[in-house]
Amino acid sequence: MINLVIMAKCLNSICAVSHTAKGNFLQGIISAPARRALEKEKINSLEKLSQYSEKEILQMHGFGKNAMEKLKIHMMENDRYFKNNQS
Repeated sequence: MINLVIMAKCLNSICAVSHTAKGNFLQGIISAPARRALEKEKINSLEKLSQYSEKEILQMHGFGKNAMEKLKIHMMENDRYFKNNQS
């Protein structure tokens, strides 16, 4: 029984480490799952992000409407826009 508890704690810490976003790009702006989705696609700047459309970003696993709204506001504040959404 003790071995199972020790194993569970070890597995829990491994999972926590392997699922954290590595960089700090957009930290505090959007959730960790959304940041990991961008990181997976090697999107680590607003310039790279502006090369994608909203539709392409929303198709990423971990991205939802809430993250998109926060991201759009942050991009507009920094004078950046999604592809095909320039105004």
